[in-house]
Amino acid sequence: MQKIINSHCHIYPASIAAKAVEGIKNFYSLNMSLDGTTEGLIADGKKVGVVHYLVHSVATKPSQVRSINEFISGEVKAHPGVFTGFGTLHPDSTDLEGDFRHLLEQGLKGVKLHPDFQRFALDSELAFAIGRVISKSPVPLLIHCGDYRYNYSNPQQLKAFLAEFPNLTVIGAHFAGWSVWKQAAEVLAGTPNLYVDCSSSLYRITSRQAADLVHAYGADRVLWGTDYPMWESEKEMEMFRNIGLTPDEKELILCRNAAKLLQINLDD
Repeated sequence: MQKIINSHCHIYPASIAAKAVEGIKNFYSLNMSLDGTTEGLIADGKKVGVVHYLVHSVATKPSQVRSINEFISGEVKAHPGVFTGFGTLHPDSTDLEGDFRHLLEQGLKGVKLHPDFQRFALDSELAFAIGRVISKSPVPLLIHCGDYRYNYSNPQQLKAFLAEFPNLTVIGAHFAGWSVWKQAAEVLAGTPNLYVDCSSSLYRITSRQAADLVHAYGADRVLWGTDYPMWESEKEMEMFRNIGLTPDEKELILCRNAAKLLQINLDD
């Protein structure tokens, strides 16, 4: 049976999950059925056979950073072999070095940033300061990318960030450009230190467009994810299966790429 890794999942403490989901609904004007809790994530993933999840959350102010990272770390420890955790940083922190050190001490394996939520541009000194801190350690950085409504994480800005840190592995969420998918591929495809995930994309593009994006970036550079709690795994998997990829391409995207990049052992 095909093993599946969900490489893009937001989770929240039960006490604030409903508020967090409501905020996402309002930001993107979406209807959402999932609750944002750890239990909800696992229940949803079981419907399609997910065996491992990349989990994270985003700090919208510096004071949230360490508590969020401790929460994510706690959930990883509570679900051994099932979760890989990425931590968060905030560009306005007065102690980025300390926050990153704390993140690593918590056992987290990478960093997630959302420039549109956190209100900083990827080609700014704020972003470069974070990049300098992260690039001192060989961990990947997952970035929300693209939004036609804003000018924080669009393709040219991501291109500048990638060029500034050529040794930093970056995962560009949403085919590296939510809502500007074609432009992102034209600007970014072939960038050596860039992977992408296909989350929050398949609902807005055709199967042909999705196939073109996979082949532009390379099937060995694409990860499957649902952007939980935004989208249900069953629907996302149905759309993914309809892209028309080869069995090997599907295996790469659903499992092998993420397992290699995130050093996930699925042999047990």
